[in-house]
Amino acid sequence: MKTVAVLALQGVVPFDLGIACDVFSRVVLANGKPGYRVLVCGESARVDAGGHFDIRAPGRLEDALDADLVIVPGVDDIERRVSAGACRTLKAARESGAQLASICTGAFVLAEAGLLDGHRVTTHWAAADELSHRYPALEVDTGVLFVDEGDIVTSAGSSAGLDMCLHLVGRDYGQAAAVQAARLAVAPLHRDGGQAPFIRQPVADTTTSLSPLFDWMLKNLHKPIDVTALAAKARMTPRTLARRFRDQTGTTPIQWLITQRVRRAQELLETSEASVDQVASASGFDSPVTFRARFQRVVGLTPSAYRRRFRQS
Repeated sequence: MKTVAVLALQGVVPFDLGIACDVFSRVVLANGKPGYRVLVCGESARVDAGGHFDIRAPGRLEDALDADLVIVPGVDDIERRVSAGACRTLKAARESGAQLASICTGAFVLAEAGLLDGHRVTTHWAAADELSHRYPALEVDTGVLFVDEGDIVTSAGSSAGLDMCLHLVGRDYGQAAAVQAARLAVAPLHRDGGQAPFIRQPVADTTTSLSPLFDWMLKNLHKPIDVTALAAKARMTPRTLARRFRDQTGTTPIQWLITQRVRRAQELLETSEASVDQVASASGFDSPVTFRARFQRVVGLTPSAYRRRFRQS
């Protein structure tokens, strides 16, 4: 069982704090045991929760030093000074081998502690320019929901913290555990498109919803599919389809398709006896070589390594 420390700093955004606590506390492994012990570590005996109410946390900052993962939820005011105690705790946790993660404006806290220098990170799109200006040694990417750099993971706005937490569950315990956590949260396991649709705030056009096309693609992942076939299915020109697909998902039809095929492959690797080559074919990849390259790019592991780590007994 892994320990997750969620820091409750002054001005903590309660929604961010609740997301981390809820997701990790609900993870139950195949053997019936909990996957995580969750500890809320307060900066003081009473912590201001975004100006809405005060909370009393059972732990203190120093308790985070024994955690496997330390999560910094967002703070309500990015002009609020980050305490020296918080910075010391985060640095010490990192030195002891803990992974660090931030939700929304929690990235400012990690940056102030000097832990994001040289890293690619993200935060809420409305605060991204300020983060980049204030800490020029890091690279801010507003086109994603979260950035996983291995030892440090950062998420965009509050709801993207849910995406990040589910991702971390999957990274620790496999796709099946992440799927179950997503079901309990009544949330999609994977959302495509990053923050782009939210930044542009496009006007919804219900007459051109691509939901039927998404459903068709998911049912036919194992078949050869190209943009021409998708455009014909949607009764649009390829150019129109590409524009509307990006408006609704923030990505291209082919990239969305590749991501879904990789997710299907993860499920098969965890639950079936099929060989890697058979998984590649069943997931719609035209060759095992292409499959291995795509899989490792998305998941960060080779198919064989993924199966060894997450195969369900």
